[in-house]
Amino acid sequence: MSMFNKLKEVKDLRDQAKQLQNQLSQESVMTSAENGKVNLVMDGNQTVVSLDIDPELLTPDKKETLEKGLRNAFNDAVKKIQRVIAQKMQAGNFKMPNIG
Repeated sequence: MSMFNKLKEVKDLRDQAKQLQNQLSQESVMTSAENGKVNLVMDGNQTVVSLDIDPELLTPDKKETLEKGLRNAFNDAVKKIQRVIAQKMQAGNFKMPNIG
């Protein structure tokens, strides 16, 4: 395979990655923790879009509960969006070039 073909494959891969990133920016997942007192929305680029915390958890004696809720909501959102990413990649037929 010529160097030109390898460079073209790398460019094609970069184009596919940008296309996937654009598609993922339109996706989002919502998750909640602590019985709905912590709600988080994450987009397909794994950016937290919104975070809602029940004021009841914003007291010093609820610090550990709030920390646990944030951790659980964030981790759950990451898992959910990673599943969406995997599905998009499979559906989009993204293929790695043979540049070896």
